Amino acid sequence: MNILISGASIGGPALAFWLRKYGFDVTIVELSQGLRPGGQAIDVRGPALDVAERMGLLADIRTARVDMRGMSMVDADGNEIYRSEERTFTGGDLSSPDIEILRDDLSQIMAAAAQGVDYLFGDSIREIVQDAEGAHVTFESGLRRTFDIVVGADGLHSNTRRLVFGPESDFSRHLGTYLAVWTAPNTLGLDRWQVFHQVPGGNWGGGVMSVRGNSEARVYMGFESEPLDYDYRDVAAQKRLLQERLGGAGWVLPELLGHMWEAADFHLDSMSQIHMDSWSSGRVVLLGDAGYCGSPLSGQGTSMAMVGAYVLAGELAAAGGDHVAGFAAYERELREYVRRNQELAYTNKARVEAEQAGVEFDGEDFAEVAGGLTLKDY
Repeated sequence: MNILISGASIGGPALAFWLRKYGFDVTIVELSQGLRPGGQAIDVRGPALDVAERMGLLADIRTARVDMRGMSMVDADGNEIYRSEERTFTGGDLSSPDIEILRDDLSQIMAAAAQGVDYLFGDSIREIVQDAEGAHVTFESGLRRTFDIVVGADGLHSNTRRLVFGPESDFSRHLGTYLAVWTAPNTLGLDRWQVFHQVPGGNWGGGVMSVRGNSEARVYMGFESEPLDYDYRDVAAQKRLLQERLGGAGWVLPELLGHMWEAADFHLDSMSQIHMDSWSSGRVVLLGDAGYCGSPLSGQGTSMAMVGAYVLAGELAAAGGDHVAGFAAYERELREYVRRNQELAYTNKARVEAEQAGVEFDGEDFAEVAGGLTLKDY
């Protein structure tokens, strides 16, 4: 069978690895000219660790991990008001088996593992027409090809989902927050450490963490807002937006914003989730954020994409390539796992609010939910 995957971040190459293992022919189309740089530190947890081990990549991922010693919270003058060597803001419990790794580092590892894949960089899908013979795809470049299956692994703003299922507004739930991330020099001299500042009584702030042997840093800045009307592909406009929102902040946030202007990997987006009654339509199926984005607030987007890739490929192989049976089994296997992990976005926020108020949190255990799926053998 010939399968097209739209998106070459993490879920797409992970799915390609498993599809190639089962003997499928795979093409990946990616709008960028190559694997995209940048992105936040992300987490591989629970069954996603099992997926990585079954791919033979667990050691490589551990080697590339973001190895934090701890974190601090500071006031507007840089005075430390809280510190922890037990957990971090970005990665959680440091004693857990979870692996925190930069998004682009994990993407590189996944892509290198997916051998025998045909890549179409600098292109995207313009149209998909389905019939009994296959999914007839027209690309923006003018190329036309027919595939047995098309997989949308193209993120929160999935082009595949828009073309086949309808506008993003039909499925997106805004969680009230925007987050920006970019690479900057490690001007604070942080040693495997991260520091964050939140405006007292405010709904915005930011921080920085050292990465890659302290040779550079990743900056995070965010603010709460109702949905904003802006072009998510207009990076210059996004940088101006963030400058307007946070330019007058305290601590070293203005200095960090100064590095934003030269950052080639700047990314800003809303904290949103995607909820759909079905992840497939005919020969087209969605994977990861395209079908069930949990948002960074859940801490589980990467793990859901990796697990989803393993299950989707496995169920297609088990069904002998029958996309109807394979897609149905994929949804049956993952629906409850996805539902509970998306709910973590709300649980995590309630946990932080409880900690800030000094009261005991009474809610689902994060580790239990994150690890709440046992992988099948395919």
